[in-house]
Amino acid sequence: MFEMVQAASRSFYIQSPAKIGVMLGEDNEVSLLDSGSDKDAGRKVKKILDAQGWKLKAIFNTHAHADHIGGNRCLQPQTGCCIYSSGIECAFARDPLWEPAFLYGGNPPRYLRRKFLMAQESEVQPLEPEALSPDWKCIPLPGHAFDMAGFRTPDGAVCLADCLASEATLAKHQVAFLDVEDCLATLDKVKGLQAGDLRPRPRRCLPGHRAAGRAQHRQGARDSLPHRGHLRISSQLRADPEAPLRRLRPCHDLGVARARGQQGAILILLGLRTRTKAELRDNMLCWHR
Repeated sequence: MFEMVQAASRSFYIQSPAKIGVMLGEDNEVSLLDSGSDKDAGRKVKKILDAQGWKLKAIFNTHAHADHIGGNRCLQPQTGCCIYSSGIECAFARDPLWEPAFLYGGNPPRYLRRKFLMAQESEVQPLEPEALSPDWKCIPLPGHAFDMAGFRTPDGAVCLADCLASEATLAKHQVAFLDVEDCLATLDKVKGLQAGDLRPRPRRCLPGHRAAGRAQHRQGARDSLPHRGHLRISSQLRADPEAPLRRLRPCHDLGVARARGQQGAILILLGLRTRTKAELRDNMLCWHR
């Protein structure tokens, strides 16, 4: 863990719980794609860069989940680097309290204010085109997070953030998604990337929580977790249209909070596509059609 691996001629990644991309520019300056989960990860990254004689110029956060921005607070004061994130992810990264508050649906309790969900604050700027080198490409990858972004570097490495996950990660965490249609569209986009963009060398494709490799972009929407959840809830509605599918009570567990958010995303999609609707019954929110 925390070993640096070369992905292309000037692109590297640091093997960690969420991969950290390291892109070597001119004059031994580097840009990071994400910064790790916490200050310990930040210290380890800084040690790796110092050993190479590289200077950290910028961090590009793919999205504002704590395991991707947790090293920001450690690295920025030490290096003076700029940090960028796209769209609403910038606001979440600037003020990480938004993440557990959004997940909980209100002022989050203490058990949701842990480093797994809530990183420390850092100075983050909106990701504008001029922040990127002209030969970099930003790839919008919404679904898992509102404005999650991936990046393609000049030497052909492709950072895919959290749009793909290993079977072990899915089994352990049931990777969250905010918008089912966006998530499915992103998976199809990744599946449809030109083979030439990913194929020439191994390890060019860099998902955050999956082994690097040239074939990892093949996971498509029809095999995805949100698609399976959509089918499951649809079949429940067809079997008993008046059965309440969702009864929201205060959650006392992170897993319950995440499951509630994912089920809500699927039910919102069903509400847009069908006559599924929500109503209050006995002070509980129920979905039916």
